[in-house]
Amino acid sequence: MGKTTGFMEFPRRLPRRRPVSVRLRDWREVYEPFGEEATKEQGARCMDCGIPFCHDGCPLGNLIPEWNDLVYRDDWPDAMERLHATNNFPEFTGRLCPAPCETACVLSINQPAVTIKNVEAAIADQAWVDGAVRPRPPRRLSGKSVAVIGSGPAGLACAQQLTRAGHLVTVYERADRIGGLLRYGIPEFRLEKRHLDRRLAQMRAEGTRFRAGVAVGTDLDAAELRRRSDAVVVATGATVPRELPVPGRELAGIHQAMEYLPAANRACAGDSVGGAGRNTGRNTGRDTGRDTGRDTSGGEVGRPVVSAEGLRVIIVGGGDTGADCLGTALRQGAASVIQLDINPLPAPDRAPGQPWPVYPRSFRVSSAHQEARELAGLAGADWDDWLGPEPGPDGDVRVFSAFTLGFAAGPGGRVRALRLAGTELTRTERAGAERAGAERAGTGLAGGVPRQRRPRPGSEREVPADLVLLALGFTGPDPDSGVMEQFGLRLDEHGNFDRDDGFCGGQDGVFVAGDAGRGASLLVWALAEGRAAAAAVDRYLMGSSALPAPVTPADHPLTA
Repeated sequence: MGKTTGFMEFPRRLPRRRPVSVRLRDWREVYEPFGEEATKEQGARCMDCGIPFCHDGCPLGNLIPEWNDLVYRDDWPDAMERLHATNNFPEFTGRLCPAPCETACVLSINQPAVTIKNVEAAIADQAWVDGAVRPRPPRRLSGKSVAVIGSGPAGLACAQQLTRAGHLVTVYERADRIGGLLRYGIPEFRLEKRHLDRRLAQMRAEGTRFRAGVAVGTDLDAAELRRRSDAVVVATGATVPRELPVPGRELAGIHQAMEYLPAANRACAGDSVGGAGRNTGRNTGRDTGRDTGRDTSGGEVGRPVVSAEGLRVIIVGGGDTGADCLGTALRQGAASVIQLDINPLPAPDRAPGQPWPVYPRSFRVSSAHQEARELAGLAGADWDDWLGPEPGPDGDVRVFSAFTLGFAAGPGGRVRALRLAGTELTRTERAGAERAGAERAGTGLAGGVPRQRRPRPGSEREVPADLVLLALGFTGPDPDSGVMEQFGLRLDEHGNFDRDDGFCGGQDGVFVAGDAGRGASLLVWALAEGRAAAAAVDRYLMGSSALPAPVTPADHPLTA
């Protein structure tokens, strides 16, 4: 624990956000450095709770009370050691994770939770400043080779664990740069790519090899890769975006979020071409994950093919990806932005059916939503006196209970407007798989009975739009990439790659990790799966393993 009475003496404090007028002019991260003294004070709030439920909130099993206490005692080297004992990339999770550990914090039962993720990020950043993060190459080599397909968080965590265990690991990535979702899916203002680049440099120094621009299953035959590797890990993620099958979807100016965000990230890297971070068809096999020396965090910026500059933008989808699209559109100079959420406006605090310590669906204001609020007149429609969707409070650009009916065409086959209505819920008598399917699709459950959404009669309306971004989540891994067929993988009932309790799927020696097997989930779950899959691979190759396995494929988050 930290200070015995710390949670009674010190209020919860968060790092300051840079002024909106300043940060919208660049792509640098939103938050200012917190400082050692402020971090120590927040670490002191960690209480002697007996059973730290934060451990259960985080699938990595982070030793949260231990490193909070070490920070409070000004022992930063040991805090870093305890943090890295369970997490390969704490500077990623400290910036990107929604922190289910904090909603499971015992202190949060009746007080604001300990600022766990901010302390985590501060420890990791200080370790880099102090030069304490060094390569950890294996003491001896096993003579075994492992191919990891996919360089997102699960693939990178798995690769680092296996390299440190002494195996020769090669990571294959179909995009032109290493990093997967971290490289092209997360905007620069949430994760400056210098953090990713220095981790890749560490991994490279440890012995991990990277091959970018290689699409396994097309450029490189998967069966041949399996024959020349002792084991293969499929960590390709859940990359198939959920579609919106409504009239007018084919109009120009309507894009998936993962077409739009990668184009913006490429522009931040100095590229002047768009795309979705996919392989261009040229099999380079190059290790292009290295730092180019260019300051991509607000320095040289190219021109994305898909840009919101001067346009009326509508984002369909109320999750984190939609917020990422919002922050990106604001930095590109959108004329107006609206974010539509089919769900009702959440309560500001826990709902009765979402008790502690589960992660609640409550109303949150991200940095992008704060930015939009402070830009006068940015909301693209007047919602007063309209019995339809419910606008967010205090000038928020989100609109809740919004049901998208279709799109209206303008000149040249481009989108002119989005047709929407209010949303109402109806209950139907379904059972078994249909009930589970409704839950997975996000329709929600009430009293054990699935709820279906439908447009509210008489609430239809058109909202002008020049650019529409679909941020509706992902349905699973790509079944047509060649990986599934050539490795003998099959889809489970959820549309993900099937695997057993030991992460094995398809042919002997083929393992599945991360969102490819779990479905779209949080960063911490991807890292936990990568670490656990590495232990399974190590055990398969060597007969036993000392690598940690924090989760199994059957584990799930704390839910009500």
